[in-house]
Amino acid sequence: MLPEFDNTEIAFKYRSTPSLKQANFLFSSMGYATLTKIGISLTKFAISWHIPVKGIIKKTIFNQFCGGETMEEAAKTADMLAKYNVGVIMDYGVEGKEGEDTFDKAVPEFEKAIRYSASKKNIPFISIKVTGFARFALLEKIHANQTLNDAEQQEWQRVQKRIEAIGKCAYENNIMLLIDAEETWIQEPVNILADALMEQYNKKKAIVFNTFQMYCHGTLPYLKQAFEIASAKGYILGAKLVRGAYMEKERKRAAEMGYESPIQPDKASTDRDYDAGVLFCLQHLDKVSLFIGTHNEKSCLDAARYMDANNIAHNTDKVHFSQLFGMSDNISFNMANAGYNVAKYLPYGPVEDVIPYLMRRAQENTSVAGQTGRELSLIRKELQRRKKS
Repeated sequence: MLPEFDNTEIAFKYRSTPSLKQANFLFSSMGYATLTKIGISLTKFAISWHIPVKGIIKKTIFNQFCGGETMEEAAKTADMLAKYNVGVIMDYGVEGKEGEDTFDKAVPEFEKAIRYSASKKNIPFISIKVTGFARFALLEKIHANQTLNDAEQQEWQRVQKRIEAIGKCAYENNIMLLIDAEETWIQEPVNILADALMEQYNKKKAIVFNTFQMYCHGTLPYLKQAFEIASAKGYILGAKLVRGAYMEKERKRAAEMGYESPIQPDKASTDRDYDAGVLFCLQHLDKVSLFIGTHNEKSCLDAARYMDANNIAHNTDKVHFSQLFGMSDNISFNMANAGYNVAKYLPYGPVEDVIPYLMRRAQENTSVAGQTGRELSLIRKELQRRKKS
């Protein structure tokens, strides 16, 4: 049975009518690009000048896209999702902080999240960003293949030890670790760290997943190269496929610095490579574990059809589908209802610390053609259905 993405009763069964009405207001607001930009600017201004807007943010965009301010609050959200067979990816959403002490303190926070996740059936993943454990400028220098001085070499070794500690904890607790992609000009050291962990811990099953951003025109060839390397070295490739998150920043930097943009020329090219990457992984599930991270209904249906046509069980541990918490519930809950492995990205952390994440969600809903309109139409359809019933 293929999922029916227009079934709003299943999609929003977990949400109260007042909650849906609030979501309707939020997505309506994000449908106006100018209004969204003004809202983002005002939020940044208010935070920088310590104007008390935390309560407003928490009751609106934070509640829509985040699981809570603490791991315990996020766990309650996870328990609620478990009732509908929807899993969770625990994502400590604090970003943009640097300093060796900060990086060191992040490690036990993630180890705590891993151990907690191991006690819950529906939290199979946690997510990390390498920039939460390493200085951006250091990663940039390594990516550019510049020589590190003695202090930087020691700094890089500390980064490796931090990521290794988290990988070891994930392996020991049988929790899958998703390593997020970063900007293209710091991605190479992220790949180095991810490959090292996969080689060490992905011998029998995929514990560690690297992220492949298919909106870059060089990613599909790199995915196939990563597969060949994994096959040659005898480990399972953990492949998390996404379209991408830094398009505007990437194009702007390329234009300012005078190099060819790494971004695909158009959305059709991104869609083509994304679906080709998913198909490639599905055709090699003996050596690949696939994480399909997308809000694109066609990509999900194509993958589901391939699985049915090739007698791949809906609940195979080799394929997971995922969407962000607060978005594309019509995909997540209908796929879970049809027996597929589905997990929601569930960020948590203090409101003021997850502002960068929330701003990206607002920008994403403004810039992705049709996304906000689709969310709104489904929410309004469900509100109408409830009103009639």
